[in-house]
Amino acid sequence: MCASKNYKEISIGELNRSKILNAAEKEFALHGFKGARVQQIADRAELPKTNVLYYFKSKESLYLALLEDILRLWNSRFDEATVSDDPAEVLAQYIADKMEISRCRPDASKMFALEIINGAPNLDKFFKDQHASWMAGRVDVIKQWIDQGKLTATDPHYLLFNIWATSQHYADFSIQINELRGKSMTQTDFAEATNNLVKLILTGCGLSVPTEFK
Repeated sequence: MCASKNYKEISIGELNRSKILNAAEKEFALHGFKGARVQQIADRAELPKTNVLYYFKSKESLYLALLEDILRLWNSRFDEATVSDDPAEVLAQYIADKMEISRCRPDASKMFALEIINGAPNLDKFFKDQHASWMAGRVDVIKQWIDQGKLTATDPHYLLFNIWATSQHYADFSIQINELRGKSMTQTDFAEATNNLVKLILTGCGLSVPTEFK
């Protein structure tokens, strides 16, 4: 199940902020940065527009807060992977995490996709540098795994790009997937798709598939 907050245990301020972020994620996914309006976000959050601007001083600051959250969410436990870890376990879990985000936070993926398609005008230098630094660190770990003979030689960039493309496809192109399948993806369907993707990626890297994904 997708994780959800227990609103009884958080303050009014945290609750309002959460409502605003959830509403904004939906509006930005539907209309992009330029097309989304603060009033639309407020209406979807069922809060006055003044409340939105109290917690986030502008549409730009709200948008950037969401982009930062998305990047942090996507990086996941893969952030902490080291050369001493089992690449099969690490990559399988990373793929599973990405698929779960596509299932539970499809609008986050769509919002980010729109930003990139439009040339990433709102991803400022800090975010670009941060993301590039993360990528460089993960590429280095994969290269060391290859050097140690733990997985088949491959370009680490292409490996990560393929993981992103295939896992995020289930969010970004959900309408197409549902139309072609004739029904919406259920949690069980996502579990099957995850196992299938793990097998495709790992076997392509010369790795054994962990038992839990067979």
